[in-house]
Amino acid sequence: MPLALYVLALAVFAQGTSEFMLSGLVPDLARDLGVSVSAAGALTSAFAAGMIAGAPLMAVAGLRWPRRRALTAFLVVFVLVHVVGAVTDDFGVLLVTRVLAAVANAGFLAVGLAAAVAMVPQDAKGRATSVLLGGVTLACVAGVPGGAVLGQAFGWRAAFWAVALACLPALYAVLRRIPATSEEGAPRSVRGEARVLREARVVVVLVLAALVNAATFCVFTYLAPLVTEVAGLAEGWVPAVLALFGLGSFAGVSVAGRLSDTRPAPLLAGGGIALLAGWALLAATAGSPVAAVLLAFVQGALAFAVGSALIARALYAASGAPSLGGSFATAALNVGAAVGPALGGLALAAGLGHRSPAWAAVVLVATALLIGILARRTLFTSADDQSSDLRA
Repeated sequence: MPLALYVLALAVFAQGTSEFMLSGLVPDLARDLGVSVSAAGALTSAFAAGMIAGAPLMAVAGLRWPRRRALTAFLVVFVLVHVVGAVTDDFGVLLVTRVLAAVANAGFLAVGLAAAVAMVPQDAKGRATSVLLGGVTLACVAGVPGGAVLGQAFGWRAAFWAVALACLPALYAVLRRIPATSEEGAPRSVRGEARVLREARVVVVLVLAALVNAATFCVFTYLAPLVTEVAGLAEGWVPAVLALFGLGSFAGVSVAGRLSDTRPAPLLAGGGIALLAGWALLAATAGSPVAAVLLAFVQGALAFAVGSALIARALYAASGAPSLGGSFATAALNVGAAVGPALGGLALAAGLGHRSPAWAAVVLVATALLIGILARRTLFTSADDQSSDLRA
């Protein structure tokens, strides 16, 4: 894999830390700003909403920009809004900064995905995707638990400052390692790429990605109260459990990298069934500290293995839309990241208990599996996928 791809992963790590870190900061942030836990959880949904709108809009806006210029601009905006978020005492202002940070993050990830698949051979899109998303999983391993530790020691604002500082070396690396000009050749047509994105095989895989990610975020956003209120572990255990989830997600993405190029059907079918069973098991046994800790690792691995495989499928299916394909894949993930915490928050607000987000995840994954079964042929009908399907 090209060195520039790992540079992009470094930047995605810094931004992924911001996207996920609220799962360990929600209780502290809610107390400090005088809002409910479910309201504080809405910050995650606000970030996801910004990603949904920002991914296609920023991809279109930067369609003819040199990729280094676009990536640099998005990263600078991301740093600035985190500085504002770190100093504000107003929940509304913080909410706005999360949306703006998400728009910048969405633009970066959309352009980054397009750049990543352009750097590798046509049959290595899954591996390129896994390297880029590896930055997200490393954020879960190191960045998110680190943010939780900083939040517990110095308050949630310290985590926002840390994210802004972590972006600076990534910004330097983008300026040094990403080519100054685009390498796509002929100008790209927004209308032509949009036609590709309306094809059935693209739409189906994006819907599946949204549902699976909704399940993941539904649980992950409220993992801290699940660990403390249901499993009965002390608050000091929260960073460790988040780190285990992150280690699992890194392992899942790493394994899925090659399998999503060569054996996508068994990976998605087997992984989806195991993911469904795992969320049900977590909901039923979360009162056991051992079960909660072990399943945090297992579910992190399964969720990100299936999720990254679906993104690779989206990029294969949308090979005729090299720029907007990545942006719509990003948007689909974040539709899930917005819907999931919202559903979990509604369940908590309704008094259904801290296990309820895990039960909601069961319903979401079951829906994805049903759609996947009904649309199996549609998922693997493009010319790019035929060889992979035969190997499945």
